[in-house]
Amino acid sequence: MKNIATILLLCFGFLASAQKSPTYTTKDGAIKGYDPVAYFTKGEPTKGDQSFMFEWNKANWYFSTQENLEAFKSDPEKYAPQFGGYCAYAVGNGYTYESDPKAWKIVDGKLYLNYRRGIQKKWEADQANFIKKAEENWPELIEE
Repeated sequence: MKNIATILLLCFGFLASAQKSPTYTTKDGAIKGYDPVAYFTKGEPTKGDQSFMFEWNKANWYFSTQENLEAFKSDPEKYAPQFGGYCAYAVGNGYTYESDPKAWKIVDGKLYLNYRRGIQKKWEADQANFIKKAEENWPELIEE
């Protein structure tokens, strides 16, 4: 049973990595429509509003306030989640996978998202190593 689960995980990882878009996006926009600036200003995930939209890095980003939209426009790299908003644990393991905007953490001024809170706990147990591996893997996982 454990071997089957491992094989399925590898298959899903392969399929997810085939996506290779620079930003994890859904029909709701980048990072499922959550405001990336709010993680820094409010300290919590906050759903964005479609009236505050900005297109960046091949995705639509939504914000909860005009101020957050302007902050992002002036420095998107400062606020956008690392690895295009894909699961940081997955990228550390060499593939892309969706993330949950509620499974998040700011480390050294950078926003990281994970697939779910259980995966986030695994990521946090060896966070520095996963970040290092993800930074090495990331260039190979995205479109040029």
